[in-house]
Order: sequence, then C-alpha cells, then structure tokens
Amino acid sequence: MKLIILRNNLKEGLSAVEKAVTESVTLPILKNVLLKTFNNRIKIDSTNLELGISRFISGKIIEEGSVTIPFSVFFNIINNSDSERINLETDKNNLIIKTDNYEAKIQGISPEEFPIIPKINNSDYYFKINSDLLKRSFLKVINCAQLSEIRPEISGVLFDFQLTLLKLVATDSFRLAEKNIYNNQFNSNFNRGFKIIIPIKTVQEVIRIFSNEEPINIYIDPNQISFKNDNLELISRLIDGEYPDYEQIIPKNEDVEIVINKNHFINSLKLVSNFSSKINDIKLKLGEGKKNLEVYSANQYLGENNYFIPIKLKGKDFGEVKFNWRYLLDGLKNIDSENVIFNINGDIKPAVLKSTEDTSYFYILMPIKS
Repeated sequence: MKLIILRNNLKEGLSAVEKAVTESVTLPILKNVLLKTFNNRIKIDSTNLELGISRFISGKIIEEGSVTIPFSVFFNIINNSDSERINLETDKNNLIIKTDNYEAKIQGISPEEFPIIPKINNSDYYFKINSDLLKRSFLKVINCAQLSEIRPEISGVLFDFQLTLLKLVATDSFRLAEKNIYNNQFNSNFNRGFKIIIPIKTVQEVIRIFSNEEPINIYIDPNQISFKNDNLELISRLIDGEYPDYEQIIPKNEDVEIVINKNHFINSLKLVSNFSSKINDIKLKLGEGKKNLEVYSANQYLGENNYFIPIKLKGKDFGEVKFNWRYLLDGLKNIDSENVIFNINGDIKPAVLKSTEDTSYFYILMPIKS
C-alpha cells in the first residue's frame, strides 16, 4: 500500500475513530486501527467490540492495500508532524511514515486479525434526520442518563419511534428529560414503531464526531444501530432490556406554576450555591406578596445567603422545597427560551421545567426530601 494524505485529513480521520480504540490484555489488537483502501477511498476503522467507527478520508492512492497499527503512536506522530503532506507505505505488516524531514516505521499486525465490524442486516428501512437537530436533541437529554451495572437500561437514551413522532428520553431516577422530534423534521420508511436503548457512549460519540452539515441516516436491527453519512459510520450494540415506564411519574396536574426569567434563575443558583452543603441543596420558597421567588442556602461552617427573583405565579403557596442545584441548573441550560415555566408540586412530588415557547421538551426533577 502506498498513500499520500494531507496531514489535516489524516488527523481528522484518526480523531473520529479515537474513542472506539481500547486497551485489552486478551485482545491487544483492539488498541490498533485498520488503515485500508476501499472502493478507491481511504478508510480508517476502529472497534472495541461494542462500538465500531469507520471514517473515510481523501488522499492519493498509489497502491492498494491495508495495515493495522497501534493508534496511540500513529496519532501522536501525525499530530506532532509539521509537514503538510504525509507519505504512507506498507512493508509487510509494518507502516512506514515519511515526510520532508521525518521517517518512522511502526510495527503492525496482520490486517486479517483485526475484528470485523458488523453490519446492519436490513438496511432497507431507514430514519434520516438533520445532524444538527439530532445532536442538539441528544444534548438536551444525555446529562440525565447514568452508567449503572445494577440497572443497565438507564445507562442509555431511549429512542422511542412512534411513526409520526420520535421521543428521546433519559433518566437517572432522580431526574428525567424528554425531547420530542416531530415527523415534519425527519424522513423515515419504517412501517411500525419501536423502542430501543442507545448506550451513553454511543450517543456521546454521535454528538462528537458527526458534522452539522450532512444529514444522518440511521439503520436498526434487533441488536445494533448504525449512524451513517457519506464519510462516516458508527455502529453500536444496543442495550438489552426494557426501559422504565417513566410516563407514570409525569405530573398530570400542577399545583403551582411559576414563570421566571431563565438567566436570572441560573445566576441565582450559581451565586447562592456557594453556601450549599455536600448534597448540593438549595431551598426555594415564595417571598412576601408572592411576587418573588427566594433562593436560599446555608452552611454551618460558612454562613447563609439568599437571592430574590421576580416571578409570575399561578396556584397556592408551596411552602419550602429543596432541590439539588446542579440538577436544576442542567435542566435550565437545556431550555432555549428567555422565560421558563417551573411547576412545583410540593416537597415529595416531582417538579417540571419547560419552555414558555417550545412544547417539545420538558425536564422533571425530584425534590430533596427534608
């Protein structure tokens, strides 16, 4: 194999596949990437057997071939090279790297030993969506997901396809986020709905490696999901299990509705939280006249502080409710409108954050029990 590749193209390709590279005592080849020519294109593969990433890059192919070499040393050489053009050449299972002022030989392993990245069996059915929309939607829910060996089903994002609607949901049992994407925002030829659970790491990689410009095609079979565009494919195993019946915890009626400026609320949390305890608790209660929300925290070693924010209130006085300020802040940051609606249902029932303008997203948060 002989190739000439621009350094930036090679670096971008290696960066795309980086997170699927892993160290394994029993299978050391998993720390390698597979570099090969395929259909007159240059392809870089990596896999950890749960997640596989393939990235096509542009370059000049002088001679076809393939090689698998350790990712870390290869990436470090390319990343630190000051040459614009990189010459790559194989010598048996070794890769020779040449630039104007540098030459290296990396010991590789036979390409035949590199694990085969599986393919989706049925690619006739697809789901096509704008990349930027999908990534922004994932970002609104993923911080609620939590890695859990005891409950693996919450270690991912629920992808609930209902033909005319896609629901993305994540929860860690203390909070929950749901983002709805409507059928005028995607194309699909699936003829029935389905629910699958996508691992956290897979969602993180989709957000990281796909550009905002090209649409993403999604293909699914019973155990795998593939995200694909013209130059990039990510294929991942799905989480086996049934997602919790979260809809039963969504409040059907709200005791209190507070309309509040989002940025004022965020600033109050950042300020008042300086006196919060180890459990990150802050207290919320109505100020005099019910025209302000008091945000309060105290620490026996530091002192206390409070912050008043103007609000519009519907409903009765809810007394005093504690929340984890970090969780509350996460929910506020995911809402795009100037003002937010905060429904509080006492100190033992979940509260709901949502936009005053966008009904496609909500965030549920459990109070801290007194």
